[in-house]
Amino acid sequence: MSTPGNETDDDPVPAWARKTAGESRWAATAAIIGILVVQFFLPREFEAGPRWLVPSIGLALLVILAVANPIRLDREEIWLRRLSLLLMAVLGFALVWSVYHLVLGLIHGTVSDNAAGLLTSGGAVWLSNVLVFALWYWDFDRGGPAARAHARKPYPDFLWVQMQNPTLTDPEWEPQFPDYLYLSFTNATAFSPTDVMPMSRWAKTLMMVQSAVSLVTVSLVIARAVNVLK
Repeated sequence: MSTPGNETDDDPVPAWARKTAGESRWAATAAIIGILVVQFFLPREFEAGPRWLVPSIGLALLVILAVANPIRLDREEIWLRRLSLLLMAVLGFALVWSVYHLVLGLIHGTVSDNAAGLLTSGGAVWLSNVLVFALWYWDFDRGGPAARAHARKPYPDFLWVQMQNPTLTDPEWEPQFPDYLYLSFTNATAFSPTDVMPMSRWAKTLMMVQSAVSLVTVSLVIARAVNVLK
């Protein structure tokens, strides 16, 4: 494969390695709204502050980002990047808070003795885990969606199957949010990489943390639910 900038008709540079129009923002936006909805309806003991706090902050940041970059994520500005990272931090804090208090309640036996309610709450926290980490992978890989659209970094943080088999892939393929959602879901269920390999140390660390969070959450919730059913 030729290097970016040396495209030829016989060996075209794939879309992920060259400047493109940028990714549509709507898939990631839907995931963020999903997390905020889950946070709003979580049981009180798993919420970080008042019920409205995290959803309100997250929604405000999301609206600003959407107005500034409404259709395609190709606008590179420092303040936009910082707002995006702040939104990721808010979502991550809410997830950590929920997981911590869920695990603490399961260990101390202070969570609901209703098996259905326990499984619903645990499933909501697990779903937040999948969505939050999908957004983190998406927002950090090669500097984020805008940096990827401008091909700022030639070396990927995640090695996708399409990168390894360019002859079997549409030259216009490039990773978008649904691909990162798939990565997050498989990592949260298999507790290890499947067909997407982390290349950088931060990517390996983040995948390791997600697997640990998913394993602890699933194992403790199921164990407690089984105990309640008995």
